[in-house]
Amino acid sequence: MNKPELYVGTAGWSYEDWLKVFYPFNQSRDFSWLKFYSRFFNHVEVNSTYYTYLSPKIAENWMRQIEQGNDFYFTVKLHLDFTHRKIYGDEQIKSVKTNLEIIKENNRLAGLLIQFPYSFNLCEANINYLKSLIKIFEEYDQFIELRHKSWQNKTPKTVTFCSIDQPQIGDTVDFIPKVSREICYARFHGRNAEAWKKSLTGFKKPQTYQEQSERYNYLYSIGEIMEFDFKIKEIYDKAKKIFVTMNNHPNGNAIVNAFELMYFLRNKTKLNLPNTIKKAFPRLENISLN
Repeated sequence: MNKPELYVGTAGWSYEDWLKVFYPFNQSRDFSWLKFYSRFFNHVEVNSTYYTYLSPKIAENWMRQIEQGNDFYFTVKLHLDFTHRKIYGDEQIKSVKTNLEIIKENNRLAGLLIQFPYSFNLCEANINYLKSLIKIFEEYDQFIELRHKSWQNKTPKTVTFCSIDQPQIGDTVDFIPKVSREICYARFHGRNAEAWKKSLTGFKKPQTYQEQSERYNYLYSIGEIMEFDFKIKEIYDKAKKIFVTMNNHPNGNAIVNAFELMYFLRNKTKLNLPNTIKKAFPRLENISLN
């Protein structure tokens, strides 16, 4: 069996509820959460760029924080102005590309994540909009997330489309690992169907952080992780790179499931785990090296 390069991590890394669950200390000048994170994972998605246009100084600081010498990569999530509001101009494009260039020049850029909402279904207008967006950022690898089932098996091979697991509500896509451009990009949102439905009714309404995050509050079982392992390994011979991102971030669930899936994808090779996560989730003792 072919052994593709594996890049496993989470969507975001700066969560207060990961303190004492994953991180042993608060963020400070002397302790970097990102640096600590990069000791255990080789990939992360940047979520903050979806909500705001970051100063280049922030991206430059990330480059200084990660463990030097490690093969660690960032995927940057495109701002919602492009995918949800569909209102942007040259200034917004320049802001996005400035940070992408900083990460790319440091050889740390996996690509640009372009995540569309469930309402973005397959139709001529949306096909044309997607093509125009792909063209704008053509100098970067792009990972496109389309949640509506109308796109399933009807996506072009010129970019990489995400394989996603999410609650099966309405016409959502099924989790079917797929490879394009010799890359598989898998994202896992959890299966909290009740909270997901509730969040849809509150769309565009003011929400607290807890309300926004509850839809992702889900811990995959070992059985579900083994199911993902089996399905992903079915495409090993077609892929040179496989990216895995856990987005079920509340309470450190994403960290747990990222470690577990990494363990299985690496043929049950035991992992170096921080004591914090083993204490919070004793089930990880079985995959721990130390």
